[in-house]
Amino acid sequence: MTSRPAPPSPAASSQRPPRRAELLDQIASDPLLRELYAEVRRRAGGDSAHDVSHLLRVAAWTLALAEPEVDPTEAIGAALLHDLVNVPKSSPQRSQASALSAAEARGLLAARGVDPETVDRIAQAITDHSFSRGAVPRSALGRALQDADRLEALGAIGIFRCAATGAAMGTDFFDGDDPWAEARELDDRRHSVDHFFVKLLRLPETMCTAAGRLEAQRRAQFMVEFLRQLGEEIGTPPPAGRLPDD
Repeated sequence: MTSRPAPPSPAASSQRPPRRAELLDQIASDPLLRELYAEVRRRAGGDSAHDVSHLLRVAAWTLALAEPEVDPTEAIGAALLHDLVNVPKSSPQRSQASALSAAEARGLLAARGVDPETVDRIAQAITDHSFSRGAVPRSALGRALQDADRLEALGAIGIFRCAATGAAMGTDFFDGDDPWAEARELDDRRHSVDHFFVKLLRLPETMCTAAGRLEAQRRAQFMVEFLRQLGEEIGTPPPAGRLPDD
């Protein structure tokens, strides 16, 4: 049996994210964050991939990945507001979602008397975080937010989100005749499993922070094992070379 490298330890990150209860206490203790949290809860819709729990997880990891100079209130605020405008992934306007969310965030923050410099930092980070926009973050806050949001596409949560998004788009789980795209082009608009190869398993190499990259690699390894299990269950194992660690 070919041995596979062990996934990076969770302890490899320089700082672990706060637990949900700790994060909520931090939000409750800050007047601005309390208002922002109340606002995003009021706006929450039925998209399980972009719900309030998603915002809180992104906030926790933005705090964990941020460099020392990043203000914690700005880190949490940017995470809470980063999906204010949720454009469906199937929409041709998808790449504009982060810019639209940033513009909306500017209005919310300015209305609450936040100083212009802080508004600019948060809005810039939100603009830059989007995967579909392809931007390289211009600030430490932007790097932490982008990595934190990309972590949500990996691991157990990433599998849930991939399935939920695929269902919303009307895709099937996989191509029953050719699940691993051996004789066809990958097409993640038709087959959810294809999305692992089109995007998800490539995310670790795009991470901006060292700790984010280690966590991304750990989560991606879990997804690789999921795909191996899927291959066993459907009676068609992934061909040699299809998975990243083959």
